[in-house]
Amino acid sequence: MRATWLRMAGTVAVIAGVGLAAQAPEAPGKRPLPKPNYQLASEWTAAKVSKLVFDTTLTPHWYKSGDKFWYAFKTSIGTSYYVVNPVKGTRAALFDHDQVAEQLTGLTGLPYDGGHLPLQNAKLVANDTALRFALNVPLTAVIPGLGPESAWEQTVVNEERVAARRGGRFGRGGAHVVAPPPKTRPVYFALDLASGRVRLLPDYVPAQPKPAWAQISPDGKTILFARGDNLYSMDAASYALALKNPNDPNIHETQLTTDGVPFYGYARTIFHTHEDLGVAPPVYKDIPKDTSAHPRVAALRVVWSRDSSEFAFARADTRKVADLWVIHSLHNPRPTLETYKYAMPGEVNVPLYSVWVFNLKTGKEMRLHAKKFADQHFILETEPVTNAERAAAPKGATPPAIWLGGADNKLYITRISRDLHKVDFCTADPATGAVTPIIQERSNVYIDTKPLRLVEHGTGLLVWSDRNGWGHYYLYGTDGRLKNQVDHGQFVAGNIVSVDDATNTMYFDALGYKAGEDVYYSHLYRIGLDGTGMRVLDPQIANHAIQASDDGRYFVDTYSRVDTAPEVDLDNTAGKELRLERTDVQALEAAGYKFPTPFVVKADDGITNLYGVMFKPFDFNPKLKYPLIEYVYPGPQTEAVETTFNPKSPQMLLAQFGFIVIEVGNRGGSPLRDSWYHTYGYHNLRDYGLADKKRAAEELAQRYPYIDIHRVGITGHSGGGFMSTAAILEYPDFFKVAVSESGNHDNNVYNNTWSEKHDGIREIDEKNGQTKFLFSIDKNSSLAKNLQGHLLLSTGDMDNNVNMANTMRLVNALIRANKRFDLIVLPGERHGYASDTQWFFWRKADYFCRYLLGWAPTGANMVELQREVAETDKGKGN
Repeated sequence: MRATWLRMAGTVAVIAGVGLAAQAPEAPGKRPLPKPNYQLASEWTAAKVSKLVFDTTLTPHWYKSGDKFWYAFKTSIGTSYYVVNPVKGTRAALFDHDQVAEQLTGLTGLPYDGGHLPLQNAKLVANDTALRFALNVPLTAVIPGLGPESAWEQTVVNEERVAARRGGRFGRGGAHVVAPPPKTRPVYFALDLASGRVRLLPDYVPAQPKPAWAQISPDGKTILFARGDNLYSMDAASYALALKNPNDPNIHETQLTTDGVPFYGYARTIFHTHEDLGVAPPVYKDIPKDTSAHPRVAALRVVWSRDSSEFAFARADTRKVADLWVIHSLHNPRPTLETYKYAMPGEVNVPLYSVWVFNLKTGKEMRLHAKKFADQHFILETEPVTNAERAAAPKGATPPAIWLGGADNKLYITRISRDLHKVDFCTADPATGAVTPIIQERSNVYIDTKPLRLVEHGTGLLVWSDRNGWGHYYLYGTDGRLKNQVDHGQFVAGNIVSVDDATNTMYFDALGYKAGEDVYYSHLYRIGLDGTGMRVLDPQIANHAIQASDDGRYFVDTYSRVDTAPEVDLDNTAGKELRLERTDVQALEAAGYKFPTPFVVKADDGITNLYGVMFKPFDFNPKLKYPLIEYVYPGPQTEAVETTFNPKSPQMLLAQFGFIVIEVGNRGGSPLRDSWYHTYGYHNLRDYGLADKKRAAEELAQRYPYIDIHRVGITGHSGGGFMSTAAILEYPDFFKVAVSESGNHDNNVYNNTWSEKHDGIREIDEKNGQTKFLFSIDKNSSLAKNLQGHLLLSTGDMDNNVNMANTMRLVNALIRANKRFDLIVLPGERHGYASDTQWFFWRKADYFCRYLLGWAPTGANMVELQREVAETDKGKGN
């Protein structure tokens, strides 16, 4: 077939919108199409790129003193470890790599090299004087100083044996998966940073990873969990026993609540631990009523008071919310039904939220008097998490959330109406339950919020709002009195990075402030809380990602663009910089990598700038005519246009087959611009971005003669699946091929929160005091009769986010309209496709090659993917 294609390349192709057919030979002077280049694409998979480029950012590990940090960074010469002293502005090797390698070789009898030190779980210990780390060694390795009954064997191996006795775990779709036996074990060492001496830690027993069911208080003395529908606790001593043996008879538990009932209880989810327990997820109605028979499961998320004496939570009543289902088709021996609560747009019965505070000292639970709006929901505001808290958290755990309360222990909550037109920022008294609104926001479109921040030693409150059309911060007193607007201008203030209460200075990221740049490039700024002295601290023209020290004096700044390699600097509050790293791209470029090209085009109004990225095949020939494929995600909660270096981009890989692939924004696509742009699609969620996508392709084709505007494809996942299908149905003469993955084609059966927010829902107060909500949204199935080109739909049969009913309803409409199309259902897959991602990517590439370039393989074997899997398995030593 390959030889046949080469022989007939000049005479066979696609008549756009019709199918495979004979194409007339290219007229003299006209550009021919490229040939589908499967070989080139197979050379640029993510697995292969991973061997050409390594770290693109770094993680600073701060010393307890906060005056230094260490980090690791991998390049083509190996992984290097450095210590940085921000005060002195110096960077030095954390240790002598070659000397450590020699010592490890002597201690283990296994060869190590200074450029390939596989240190695992490295952490500063002994008051920052030593680095503790692990090496994974073969199970059969005899390590001097470690006997056959090592601490590791007593902990990890026993866990594997327990898992094996349980019969393994359940994989995708509930299919039974037997866990393979371990091939390695960790051995722990300590490196004295002053002397450089490495010693074996034969008696070190690593802390057990935090189990999924445990929520630990800030002081570590209380552990929360749920059994059945109710809330329980245990103390630290019992928790230590539970980590060793979950059924230890000496464990003491305290039942905190008795009012939990199914779907109005205290458990986070009904299914989340069943796979961990090694049993198939049951239908919820089959769960036994006897509390003692329930396993420990994660409780609903709580936020703690700083002194750990109280915790608050939002409790959802979903008893009246209707059920939805997916089927575990792959489960053995019989398929099983998974039932879950799922509210759809406009439905009367949606989750109803209430806010509670539990006092551990008194054992009493207080419901806050927070009722104001119909079907409201809440955000419990929390303090920012520090680097020190992250470092202290148990393995696999996030630090406990501390409620934003200040010295007087007030609890700040944000109350939001169902239609998102009304937001109240409130304080609550945990002792009395009284709730006081201090700031109110009202709008005729949905209101976005950001976390509140206490400043000025707890007397001031920073509130983000786009009330004037641009997102900015406003400084209030804690009584709700407006002091002043902090930042001003036609740009969007992003997240607060740090606040210096001593100087009343805020450090934050913002987009669109620097003229002449891509408006999506984020920069770090400092400004006085009184609104004066705004200054950029990272002026390089790029997109910047910031990690701050806990004292807010230093910032690790990683910055790049799609057409530049990432660099990492250490900045301080004065704007001074210390270069730390630059991503090594020499091997990548030597292999033939070409950076994508950023561009700017006009929206369909001819006024609004749209920002995009163009990917070309690395064997690009300007004398050829390339089909164009648009990768789309319409937003509005995010705009899927890359702004930073990403050599593993799926769009880059798709281009290698012989396409020009673009990502480009659309009006209504991003919350990172003004509110007019962000809410452009309100009340028009199906069609709002389509004209801009079409206009962008046309403008690029006028600009670049190598783009074939008569061969345009479009593809996307989730919202992008929805948009790509809408595009080929709204503009059937323009978009010739669409591959639409897991699209929410009928938002009437998608979740109520996303659909109602972004398309809008009408709230009507009735005479009886009740509130009615009306929702209506256009769906793709109503356009099924318009299909002219080639459409490939896909869905996972266990997608519990965008239920496959969305795709099936469109399929039904296409059948009723007597249309030819293609459908792939991925068994056992949820919304993200997981293990089927690569397979589906190659099927998508086949589809575009066949209908835009005129040829794709028809044999059963996906040769390139099979080769990739074989090489990966070989690399693992299997």
